[in-house]
Amino acid sequence: MSFWTQLRMPTERELLVGFYDLAGYMRHAEKTAAQELLATMAGFFARTGQIVGDAGGRLIKTLGDAGLVAFPAEAADAGVFALRSVQSTGREWLGQHGFRTSIVVKLHLGPVAIGRVGSPGQEIIDVYGKTVNVAAALPSTGLAVTPAVFRSLQAGTRKLFKKHTPLISYIDAGDARPD
Repeated sequence: MSFWTQLRMPTERELLVGFYDLAGYMRHAEKTAAQELLATMAGFFARTGQIVGDAGGRLIKTLGDAGLVAFPAEAADAGVFALRSVQSTGREWLGQHGFRTSIVVKLHLGPVAIGRVGSPGQEIIDVYGKTVNVAAALPSTGLAVTPAVFRSLQAGTRKLFKKHTPLISYIDAGDARPD
C-alpha cells in the first residue's frame, strides 16, 4: 500500500507540492495541429507521471503544458530527484517529437487540504491551500525550491542547489539566476 492508496479524504497533510511546465509551449502550440499536440502532451504526461509515481508522488492534474504534482513530505528528496528526471527525460522525449524546450519546476513544502472535487461521479483528487499557491508563484527559470523544501532535504541533495535572493529560493546549481 502506498501513501496515496491509504489516504482518507478529505484530510490535511504536509506535502511537497510542485508545478512543472514547458518553456515556449504557446509558440509550439500555435504551429502544431491540435491532434498532434494532444498526442504529444498525452505521451509527455504519461512518461513524466510515471516518473513521479515511481518516486512515491502523484501527478494530481494537468492543464495544457502544466502538471501539478505532490509527494508525502518525508519523500522530499525523492520528489526533487523525480522532478529533475522529469526535466531531463521530458526534455529529451519532447525533442524526439519535434518540440525543443526546457521544463520549469517550482517546489514548496507545507500543509495542504486533500480531497476529491469535480462533477458528481467524476471527482478527482486535488490539493488546496497556501502551499499550492506559494509553489505556483515561485519565480523559476529551471528548478526552484523554497527554504521549506531546502531545509527538509538531506545534505547530499542540498548540494544540488545554490541560494538565490531576494525572496530566498534555491535554484538548481546549473540554472541561470532569474531576473
